[in-house]
Amino acid sequence: MAAPVPPFTLESATQKVRLAEDGWNSRDPARVSLVYTPDSEWRNRAEFVHGRAQIVEFLTRKWAKELDYRLIKELWAFTGDRIAVRFAYEWHDDSNNWYRSYGNENWEFGDDGLMHHRYACINDMPMKEADRKFHWPLGRRPDDHPSLSDLGL
Repeated sequence: MAAPVPPFTLESATQKVRLAEDGWNSRDPARVSLVYTPDSEWRNRAEFVHGRAQIVEFLTRKWAKELDYRLIKELWAFTGDRIAVRFAYEWHDDSNNWYRSYGNENWEFGDDGLMHHRYACINDMPMKEADRKFHWPLGRRPDDHPSLSDLGL
């Protein structure tokens, strides 16, 4: 099945969000970079990233710091060539301090379905390991795992 391309419908936007979640949960920077245009522009927190090579560098650093990373994304809104998502992910640092990071992303796509702009705002909330809600094995979130809305997040 081909990846969804604009203009998005509810079904194709939902599929695009899940494919993005699956990619990021792979924690494979090279694989993730391929869904962005070669000249893609990101704003991630206060960092500005330009192009696939910088995306790979950014994600390599990210997943070296954010250990046991598990992410859930949820469609918030869509139109034509844009999708807005909300997300949460859980991770810990090398001192075993746990966090849940909450955020929103705005995505803009070309006609080929590759993302050329990504704007992310993210906040990290320290938490106890006992408060974790994302307990699947590393990798793709199982289809029967609760969504953000189901978890009250």
